[in-house]
Amino acid sequence: MSRTRTGLTTPGGTRRAERRAERRAHADYTGGVYGSMLAASVVIGAGSLGDFPRVELVLLLLLTSVAFWIAHVHAQLFGARLARQALDRRVVLRVCLEEWPIVKAAVPPAAAVAVSPLLGLDVRGGLWLALSVAVAGQVGWSVAAALRAGASRRLLAATASVNLLLGLLIIAFKILLTH
Repeated sequence: MSRTRTGLTTPGGTRRAERRAERRAHADYTGGVYGSMLAASVVIGAGSLGDFPRVELVLLLLLTSVAFWIAHVHAQLFGARLARQALDRRVVLRVCLEEWPIVKAAVPPAAAVAVSPLLGLDVRGGLWLALSVAVAGQVGWSVAAALRAGASRRLLAATASVNLLLGLLIIAFKILLTH
């Protein structure tokens, strides 16, 4: 029996709650930061798009993140993990879930491109919106990681600043690589 928010007890609830708490305690935001940087790099690399530039950019963002997710899962499973443990369905699923933030981080910039016409933005404006959302995601994921780790305010500010500077560097690349 375990306590719930209402104070009642439920059988087996303790185990589930303990697993959830352990997953939160060991949450790794690396994929989110990496995925946000990846999304930003896709936006700056998106040069001449075809007849449906918004659709193409949304697909490019999402499919690139899926491709990198697959690459990371493969590297984790057949790189480090294979040397330490046998692969089974649970291990594969765990690695897939651990690396999923790479894909999740591409969704907000893709959504920004998709809604940009509703905001009155042309394709170029949609690209800049997506880039801004990706950089904000990068900073947000890094700050979330620092908060989860119990970082001091000083370290939190440093984390946010470093990631913002990296994002601004990516934006500078976009400015230099005008298409």
